[in-house]
Amino acid sequence: MTTPQILSACVLAGMMLLFVWGKFRYDLVAVMALLAALAVGIVKPKDAFTGFSDDIVIIVGSALVLSGAVQRSGVIESAMLLLQKRVKRVRSQLLLLTASVGFASALVKNIGALAMMMPVAFQMAKRSKATPAVFLMPMSFASLLGGLITLIGTSPNIIVSRVREEMTGQPFGMFDYAPVGLTLTVVGLIFLRFAYRLMPRDRRGAVTLGEAIDIKDYVTEAEIPAGSPAVEETVSQFRERHDHEVTIRSIMRAGLRSAPFPDATLQAEDLLILAGPPESLERVIAADGLELEGQHREASEGSGDDIGVIEAVIGTDSALVGYTAGRLGLHERFGVNLIAVSRRGKRLAKRLGEIELCPGDVIVLQGPLELLMERLRDLGCLPLAERTLRLGSARKGLLPLAILGVAMLATATGYVPVAVAFFAAAALTVLFGALPVREAYDHVEWPILIMLGALIPVSDSLRTTGATDLIGEGLSQFAATLPPWGAVALILAAAMAVTPFLNNAATVLVMAPIAATFAGGLGYRPEAFLMATAVGAGCDFLTPIGHQCNTLVMGPGGYRFGDYARLGAPLSLLVLVIGTPLILWVWPI
Repeated sequence: MTTPQILSACVLAGMMLLFVWGKFRYDLVAVMALLAALAVGIVKPKDAFTGFSDDIVIIVGSALVLSGAVQRSGVIESAMLLLQKRVKRVRSQLLLLTASVGFASALVKNIGALAMMMPVAFQMAKRSKATPAVFLMPMSFASLLGGLITLIGTSPNIIVSRVREEMTGQPFGMFDYAPVGLTLTVVGLIFLRFAYRLMPRDRRGAVTLGEAIDIKDYVTEAEIPAGSPAVEETVSQFRERHDHEVTIRSIMRAGLRSAPFPDATLQAEDLLILAGPPESLERVIAADGLELEGQHREASEGSGDDIGVIEAVIGTDSALVGYTAGRLGLHERFGVNLIAVSRRGKRLAKRLGEIELCPGDVIVLQGPLELLMERLRDLGCLPLAERTLRLGSARKGLLPLAILGVAMLATATGYVPVAVAFFAAAALTVLFGALPVREAYDHVEWPILIMLGALIPVSDSLRTTGATDLIGEGLSQFAATLPPWGAVALILAAAMAVTPFLNNAATVLVMAPIAATFAGGLGYRPEAFLMATAVGAGCDFLTPIGHQCNTLVMGPGGYRFGDYARLGAPLSLLVLVIGTPLILWVWPI
């Protein structure tokens, strides 16, 4: 080995040790690796930041924005809520949840699909009197499998596509992953349907601060617009359609209050006093297009994306105590709207502007984001645990899905490069209001982009110094006596073994060039080996640290580190046994 090759291997080995140690965050480790590579001379200063201009960074960032827009639209969640009413058994609920997450992960980044469906899992667990742990780990594994179906499902697929383009001039297309990914997803869903019993039954997630406060009964005021599904429905039909998630406390029509008798018919421009948990109110208001108190004011003032909501508790010395929102002139004097109130132990049925506020009341205020915290201090209120509340925020329904579909069609036909199509699609979702600008930036996982930008030149140093050729030749000699399926299985198993200890994107950046060189050393085409790398890097079923999806469910599910291998080890073996011949069948070598 030459000195540059030794230095390149040492930098990467040191980076892997830091990843495994876990003392530093993965993006910081990547930056340290880039600085080390610059210091020893294996990356030239003019090439140090080429990774940040790479198409991968644009594609991954844009995919995250699109994922956030689809998640915010509530379309998938609404469809799931309709289905869950007809599915009562735990095993059937598990199949429904894992299948939904798996196939959604083909269109939305897998962690976005998982986050979107977790609230539904908690609802199903509550109705079935089961622990959420039964659902959450299988859902995480299903999201990883579903991410294998399309180019945008997970970051490794995008990186592997770029490596193939560099080698052959032809990247993987949007649906080139589908035959392998779809088959493995279906097999994995069947496995999870029966193998969930391998998980411990006594796992319980930690109670969150929001759950400890246990705010179940917010009261809000909403108007029924013309064209809403609620028009001409009886109160009973309205509640039945929404699965009794919310209660109508009273109806205001032409300034007169009426009792919400079950056979009372709802009409356009009726004001409804609604009560229920905040997430239920959010779903009902979004599904029926109801207009919250104060929405007209904010729209007319044109505050746009700067409008948000905050949840707070009224303190004993608050200026709100003893006043109603109307009497205090909350909007006129402070520039905020009161859009919901909760009072423990008391049933509120008045209009929001008529409720006399008391110490300990929990309120939801809407107003300019940059002023909300200041207004809370002025009013003597304390912000609650951070929770995502979208009461009063508009949803664009099918628009994000339509934009995503056009982008996927454009890339699948080769009409537009992937980076351009997804960057344009992300921009359009923001321009058309499907995702506010602030939320768009929040959905971008900047540590992932920093890691990608820093690691691309570091991993490329293996190629520029000739280290990948050397490693590939060594693997080729080891695999010289293996049949073709054994060589592909070796790469697949190696990627699966490495990814629990590295970020999956980092695994591909290191493994993909080696796999391609390995294939060339054996005289094989590279596609099958690159596909094996992508599948292996995307299938971390053994630890909670290799992929964010597994980390996301660890706390809510109450899992321990060793719980993952109990369900994940047999699933990994299944992927290896079925994935190897499947890859060779789809991508002959």
